[in-house]
Amino acid sequence: MARIFNFSAGPAVLPEPVLRQAAEEMLDWHGSGMSVMEMSHRGKEFIAIHARAEADLRELLAVPKNYKVLFLQGGAAGQFAIVPMNLLRGRKAADYVHTGYWSKKAISEAKRYCKVNIAASSEDGKFTYAPRQGRWKLDPEAAYVHITSNETIEGVEFHWIPDTGGVPLVTDASSHILSRPLDVGRFGLIYAGAQKNIGPAGLTIVVVREDLIGQALPVTPGVFDYKVQAEADSMSNTPPTYAVYIAGLVFQWLKKLGGLGKMEEINVAKAKLLYDYLDQTEFYHSPVAKEDRSRMNVPFRLRGDRLDGEFLKQAESHGLTQLKGHRSVGGMRASLYNAMPVEGVKVLVDFMRGFERKHG
Repeated sequence: MARIFNFSAGPAVLPEPVLRQAAEEMLDWHGSGMSVMEMSHRGKEFIAIHARAEADLRELLAVPKNYKVLFLQGGAAGQFAIVPMNLLRGRKAADYVHTGYWSKKAISEAKRYCKVNIAASSEDGKFTYAPRQGRWKLDPEAAYVHITSNETIEGVEFHWIPDTGGVPLVTDASSHILSRPLDVGRFGLIYAGAQKNIGPAGLTIVVVREDLIGQALPVTPGVFDYKVQAEADSMSNTPPTYAVYIAGLVFQWLKKLGGLGKMEEINVAKAKLLYDYLDQTEFYHSPVAKEDRSRMNVPFRLRGDRLDGEFLKQAESHGLTQLKGHRSVGGMRASLYNAMPVEGVKVLVDFMRGFERKHG
């Protein structure tokens, strides 16, 4: 059976060369006589896999030497609690910018551990834009400033990095990490669930500046303490070994492609194909402010919602799946992650044109 074009927001499409290599190595990784899934995380084979994955990720993101790279579990949602546990460092408050569904989740969880100041919100525009920094009202006593730099559901992306002065900037970059170069040194901490641009679900990447670790709240479990995990090379407990392995293959794929600069060029071209079409038709529309549109997650609506079911049914018959918008916002959503080929977006736009001709 031919592979479909999978526009799922996550778990998401993976590069086909990565899947093929993983299949070839399933029973016997590099002559070891065993699958990566069977390896001890303390054995020399997996330690080599882990070390290369970290080195390649550091190279791709140009991670400064004074940052730790952690391969953890619990997903980005786990970090909603783990971040304040580790980064409050004796302070009682943190700043959060509210831009949609996932920032709301992060805010709710942080309130368990500290006073949360909503420094800015785009709720007044139904989360269709990123608040400009001139509107932010930061708490001078805040331990850190948190943003969700790409809202997967609403399709809003920060195409700029806020300036928070000496206060550490924290971002949930789950749905656009590795889609473009990133100035890691502008952040105190970056975290991301893997299941969008990195690999399978079960792995969480944390990139954290060294001076921010070591002062976790006393209630913090050891497995959630960045210092404990950093000192153990992310192995204070058994890590998600196979997910780390697949992530490492994705990092190698990105390097062979030409790195994040080349990946950004491809992603810009893919997003332009779809947004250009949405902007020239009245049958579909994008609700997001043009300057804040996500390249990764493109929500759109048909004229009225009576045809939504038929659109999804016909799209699936054309090999275009997972286009239904999140239940909280409705409509449609096409996720154009790194592994989605340009051809997939072309096929989607061609289908949308044909559907418009028939039903418009």
